[in-house]
Amino acid sequence: MTDEYIHDVYPSMRIEKTQAAEHIAPLKLGERLKEIRVSLGLTLEEASKRTGLARSTLSKIENEQISPTFQAMQKLATGLAIDIPQLFEPPKTITASGRRDITRYGEGRPHPTSTYEHELLATQLTNKRMMPFKSHVRARSFDDYSEWIRHDGEEFLLVLKGEITFFSEFYEPIHLVEGDSAYYDATMGHMLTSVSEEDALILWVTAS
Repeated sequence: MTDEYIHDVYPSMRIEKTQAAEHIAPLKLGERLKEIRVSLGLTLEEASKRTGLARSTLSKIENEQISPTFQAMQKLATGLAIDIPQLFEPPKTITASGRRDITRYGEGRPHPTSTYEHELLATQLTNKRMMPFKSHVRARSFDDYSEWIRHDGEEFLLVLKGEITFFSEFYEPIHLVEGDSAYYDATMGHMLTSVSEEDALILWVTAS
């Protein structure tokens, strides 16, 4: 039974074969190498020092002018701290989602608590990887809290106005003033108190 007979009787098989061929792109090792190098924040010169391969050689590999020998691939894997199979993974396609949200001054969603006056930002976006919000810190004493605050993810805070004491479960309390910031594991117990005359204003970003 010939291929032509099969295609004539089952035309869908011809379509499937054609579609499969269109979706299998040839591996571009140079493009993959450049993607790895850039993701590590390395220049060609820095990658050359790490791998022991000449800068010109790396450039030629990335531009598909030469193919690396197995020995060169071993040096690449060792110098870049990756496994050789990673060199053969297809390059990632980056597609912009086009998501954007603007929050005008004072137009965030209010969320008051006994210790904070939160203003949630970028509330039109759902399934965000980060949750930004501003907070006026009402609490003035450690005793204003009934228990540690803790939640999933990591958190960044920046003091926009005033002064605070940053309490955390595993560290001594620390005094932070306008312009100071902190990044920490949010599953660790934490809390803030204002130590300035007026309530301190904080920018918080929580990431899952």
